[in-house]
Amino acid sequence: MSSGDEAGTGFSTVRGRDYPSIRQFTVFLENRVGQLLEVIRRFEGSHVRIVALSISDSAECAFVRFLLSHPEEGREILERAGLAIIESDLIGVELPEDPQPLLRICTALLQAEVNIIQAYPLIVHPHGRAAVALMVDNIDLGLETLAAKEFRTITEADLRETC
Repeated sequence: MSSGDEAGTGFSTVRGRDYPSIRQFTVFLENRVGQLLEVIRRFEGSHVRIVALSISDSAECAFVRFLLSHPEEGREILERAGLAIIESDLIGVELPEDPQPLLRICTALLQAEVNIIQAYPLIVHPHGRAAVALMVDNIDLGLETLAAKEFRTITEADLRETC
């Protein structure tokens, strides 16, 4: 199946354009001292920066979720380290100027019946504004809903520009 201009589809691959989602890498680590540092050190000497981080742990293992400034290169670094990883698409959204910005975002998604599965803040502030990363159960509807409500979403290009 072709996706070129001659096929008349008018779209590019998700990774080949400025798709309005951001990639999250979930790394599975043994829950012991120094494991997180070992992973973070893997990015030393590269231009890949961690732009968001979330950790969930249990007695046996930890799930570390990263958003990276350069996800393609970051994935290569994690794979070369032999780490078990899962790649997922998330929505990055700037917090609007509002006394309760998360309330506005959650309300918009609830009205569209989009469920938020994970949420955590970005360490960097693209465009000088605070932002959150959201994993939702329907990313296309989530993106469409936020755009219709005039929220500004964050792309991978925005993450590259902040670092």
